[in-house]
Amino acid sequence: MTAADLWTLMPLFFLACGALVILLGGAFSSGRYGTWIGVTAALASACWVLGEPPLLIAPQLGLAATPFARFFTFLFCLTAAVVLLLSHAHNERRGIRGEEYPATVLFAAFGMSVLAASVNLLTLFLGLEALSFAFYILTAIDRERLRSVEAGLKYLLMGATAAAFLVFGIALLYAGTGTLAIAGAVNPFGLSGILSPLVVAGWGFIIIGLAFKVSLVPAHLWTPDVYQGAPAPVTAFLSTGSKVSAFAAFLLLLPALGSGLPFIHGPLWWLCLLSMVLGNLAALRQRNLKRLLAYSSIAQMGYVTLALVTGSVEGFRAVVFYLVVYTVTNLTVFGAIASLTGDCEMDLVEDCRGIGRTCPFRGAVLAVSLFSLAGIPPLAGFMGKFTIFAAALRGGETVLAVVGIVMAGISVYYYLRVVAVLYADDGHRKSAIPSLTTPEFLALSLTTILILLFGLFPGGLLAIINEIIL
Repeated sequence: MTAADLWTLMPLFFLACGALVILLGGAFSSGRYGTWIGVTAALASACWVLGEPPLLIAPQLGLAATPFARFFTFLFCLTAAVVLLLSHAHNERRGIRGEEYPATVLFAAFGMSVLAASVNLLTLFLGLEALSFAFYILTAIDRERLRSVEAGLKYLLMGATAAAFLVFGIALLYAGTGTLAIAGAVNPFGLSGILSPLVVAGWGFIIIGLAFKVSLVPAHLWTPDVYQGAPAPVTAFLSTGSKVSAFAAFLLLLPALGSGLPFIHGPLWWLCLLSMVLGNLAALRQRNLKRLLAYSSIAQMGYVTLALVTGSVEGFRAVVFYLVVYTVTNLTVFGAIASLTGDCEMDLVEDCRGIGRTCPFRGAVLAVSLFSLAGIPPLAGFMGKFTIFAAALRGGETVLAVVGIVMAGISVYYYLRVVAVLYADDGHRKSAIPSLTTPEFLALSLTTILILLFGLFPGGLLAIINEIIL
């Protein structure tokens, strides 16, 4: 193993060793320090990828420390660290104890990082399934709550089906090209310039599998139930890390398509259209807060797919920018919900009534994040939607862009409805609101500042993205 191999593996080493230390330490301390070991390991991995890698990265591991991989590994590790901070007090209140939770969060981040650094289809699939298995466990981690167990079972069954589609699609690509390297396996014309029907069929199966991972219609049916059943911090992680990973897979595969891009344009076009329309219209009718945010996320993934459909470098850059903005915003939304969850779940929109008056900080954080999801300037969500629609219009996707803008306008109603309830008269609250802990305050303050920063000064992030998407 060369020094280049070791450099590539070090971020994964920090995450894997952190998870193993937590599991082994749980035998002596009942997982008491698991959160802090997990946060330390995630931040160590994030700091490592900020360094300059060796000039030559050996591909024999199926991994490469490209700028793309380092960027997404940094994002995944920070996401895991924030989720662990948001989970600590929430899990104590809900009786979720032990070393399994923080260790599984790190294993999920490990799978995400493997996926982002993949140079062949095998490691990409292994990374995607590693993070999926972690989320199956995390979704059902609250074993005393039947809804959580039910959500975990639904996610497992549908996720296994999606994995079957993915692996069969990869098998068809290998049969059609004779290689698992991403650079040579995904182009239906290959080196010979002759169209391979096997590769085209393989792409069909891969799109179905990845559509499930990002909740695109019609592969979205699991999303509302899983969002509602999973603990709020798990939903925060699932709605960000899992979906960003799947779009990272798209961004690894699509540039290698070359002249084969028109073959998948049609399926992506319809997935985008249906997701934007159905997601927003279904969210209008929701009274359950988590289900509202679930349908909202379906629409949000439709917007991301809109930039993906263009097949242009500008569109891919808009995808990455929106994914970062979406990650920060969703962590803030579900983090605020987690910090407000005590003995009873915050299930209904009405459960938020008066929070802005009784808990000013958390009410303001939740309102800011909802405004950002709605695309209200000058927050990050507005800049994210602006880059998406601008890339779509320049890429010739005028119909989808117009539909997306109309749907984004409709979405303002259900987001602002929640904000209005936040600052309404609180009436007679049945359950006490838990106090805000220091880790929750730090995590929510960081993500809220980033929402404002990316909205007011997006240039720095866009410059970084321009360097990784060439």
